[in-house]
Amino acid sequence: MESIVSKVLDQVDIQILDILQKQAHVSNAEIARRVNLSSPAVHTRIKRLENEGYISQQVAILNPEKLGFDLLCFVFISSNIHHSEKLDVLEEAFRQMPEVLECHCLTGEYDYLLKVANKDRRDLQTFIRKLNKLGITKIQTSLGLREIKYSSVLPIWDGDEVDEGKFE
Repeated sequence: MESIVSKVLDQVDIQILDILQKQAHVSNAEIARRVNLSSPAVHTRIKRLENEGYISQQVAILNPEKLGFDLLCFVFISSNIHHSEKLDVLEEAFRQMPEVLECHCLTGEYDYLLKVANKDRRDLQTFIRKLNKLGITKIQTSLGLREIKYSSVLPIWDGDEVDEGKFE
């Protein structure tokens, strides 16, 4: 079954996206060499991919431990808030908290899962007090002991997909 992405992106687009998600600092000339296109053609494709929303941002990924963020926490949250407007306010509050790295709306026992970077227990305590002010009914915090795997790379290309220029 052909995916919706394959109808919009060709194999070269997928290759370019895969290169950029793994090595965002690679020059257009190097990408062009890898995908057998000219640098201007690669530049045009990258701009199109950005404009169409396939590339949302290019960032440097920092080492949290080197910067003193030694306490990675996963915070499960339940709330009795059910009105759309109040949920929007709550979710905007999560977006505005700089220590919140990720926020996911969940099914199941909890409503939200936050991935939070804190420097120490005092920072965590301050953060939990912020949450308490938002009217949250239940908070469960788990501390990350060690990271087994971290990746922001989506499995979009394994180098073997070849079907008349389309990615499947």
